[in-house]
Amino acid sequence: SRKQPEEKESIEKQFEDSNEVVPEWKDQITIRSIVSSLLLSVVFTIIVMKLNLTTGIIPSLNVSAGLLGYFLLKSYTKILNKVGWLKQPFTRQENTVIQTCVVASSGIAFSGGFGSYLFGMSDKIAQESAEIINPANIKNPGIGWMIGFLFLVSFLGILAVVLIREALGWSCLCSFGWGIVQWLGGDGLTKIPIFGRRACDEFKFYFDGSAMYIGVGMICPYIINISMLLGAILSWIVMWPQINKQKGHWFPANLDSQNLHGLQGYKVFIAIAIILGDGLYNFVKIIYKTIDASIKESKSKNLPVVTQDGQEPLSYDDECRTVKFLTERIPSWIPILGYIIISIICITVVPMLFPPLKWYYVFGILLIAPILGFCNAYGCGLTDWSLASTYGKLAIFIVGACIHGYGGVLAGLAACGVMMNIVSTSSDLTQDFKTGYMTLASPKSMLASQLIGTAMGCVVSPSVFFFFLKANKDLGAPDSAYPAPYALVYRNMSILGSEGFSALPKYCLIFCCAFFAGAILVNIVRDLVGEKWYKFIPLPMAMAVPFYLGGYFSISMCIGSLILFLWRLTNRAQADTYASAIASGMICGDGIWTLPSALLSLFGVQAPFHINWFHR
Repeated sequence: SRKQPEEKESIEKQFEDSNEVVPEWKDQITIRSIVSSLLLSVVFTIIVMKLNLTTGIIPSLNVSAGLLGYFLLKSYTKILNKVGWLKQPFTRQENTVIQTCVVASSGIAFSGGFGSYLFGMSDKIAQESAEIINPANIKNPGIGWMIGFLFLVSFLGILAVVLIREALGWSCLCSFGWGIVQWLGGDGLTKIPIFGRRACDEFKFYFDGSAMYIGVGMICPYIINISMLLGAILSWIVMWPQINKQKGHWFPANLDSQNLHGLQGYKVFIAIAIILGDGLYNFVKIIYKTIDASIKESKSKNLPVVTQDGQEPLSYDDECRTVKFLTERIPSWIPILGYIIISIICITVVPMLFPPLKWYYVFGILLIAPILGFCNAYGCGLTDWSLASTYGKLAIFIVGACIHGYGGVLAGLAACGVMMNIVSTSSDLTQDFKTGYMTLASPKSMLASQLIGTAMGCVVSPSVFFFFLKANKDLGAPDSAYPAPYALVYRNMSILGSEGFSALPKYCLIFCCAFFAGAILVNIVRDLVGEKWYKFIPLPMAMAVPFYLGGYFSISMCIGSLILFLWRLTNRAQADTYASAIASGMICGDGIWTLPSALLSLFGVQAPFHINWFHR
């Protein structure tokens, strides 16, 4: 028979037996935790930026941040303890503060749009989109205005969600070394044609030797990696060769390979249609779940710690955590006043940064963003899926359609930035509150560390982006090491919202409608078949990514899945215990190598030899 909660082994009782004293919220935020957070923030921002500018797929880094934060501070306190200088022991609350800080800071590298809407404003991406260049639709990267913009919009989501919080090692060294080996071999070890030269050159099917993507594949669920591989096969092996045969009929034969009126247009806009279809379905589903859960919640008249006859009582752990969570209240007037003040500044300054985006559009976004932020935070808690980018795309189309002319493309991208930053930070803070709840960390220390981490990210992320920009002159070019695929995707979305469907090549709209409907249909089938079978049905959002990029990274990620699968077959307990740590080390080690690699590029140092692959 199932054990009652009071009979279960209690984690909190174990900590009580070890005489752990939970520090006051101010004591949970220490100088050493802030310094550690800053160091790890730089490392994780480099990792996220590299992922942003290569594939745009960012795995959850909470586990990695927690593991490295624990390793860093545990080593530091052990050294101090040995020499007799340790004044304050290392606590789980302190580790939670580090994790919150690091995730908040590195999260800005994603929500800041350096691989999507923000870089999509530049003339470099505008040239790739083959549009008629209009100065009103261009804003090139500048570290000053980027930092200012991020400071304006990144804190609003945190303040909005505070009001509704109660309703809601070794592998690293090895992967760093592999990065050095890859550099020494030039491009030869980053483009290994394991399926032959034709598959490599025409279909982008090759092994890129990336320890990072193998690590990402070990963290991501099997179905995501398989979905991306299926998407690569469907697009690059089946569809694109057939559409390319219509050159001269459906589109001019003399177009550049990157011209959106040619094959490139099908690649980009069909991928966008799948992403929008998947996003719309999940948006509606999460709104429905949120409303349904809110109605059920409103019918409940008791706090969670109170039990009634016939109800299963809370465990000792949950009771301790819930009491701690609900008693450490943050005064409501603080987030309300903060949101109003920052909103007024935002309404005034953002139109100065982006003249086509008038103040009333910003006001409208700030009015609705807290509601959408709540929906995203609540939905992320229910489904573990953040739709921040989908809300951003929604803003692109609405604002772009409203302006529909001078500066409409730039205004749509800027509106996306305001919306996406608010909504994204809302879900991030909700997850941090959950982590704090599990470790008895004070909500006040969680809020403070989130604010500190966000402030770090507003400075660190633009700085890291400019480091990449200076070290890689071809940043954003489709065939470069850093193609920034989503920058072009977001700009083309804004063009579509501003100029309509006239920009699409022949029959592209029909394909887009079919894949848009197909994405919705696949999601409906996934939800109808039940838990037993839905994990075997591919995810449309994951399938869409290789439509534009190719299959090279999905191969590395599937290798990561295969390693994890075989490991679980031989020793499941060991795999479940160590896989996340090893994957985190691979991601971090490969990411850290980006820094010396970029420095070598800045100083013009070339690889000593180059490996080439030839036909037999």
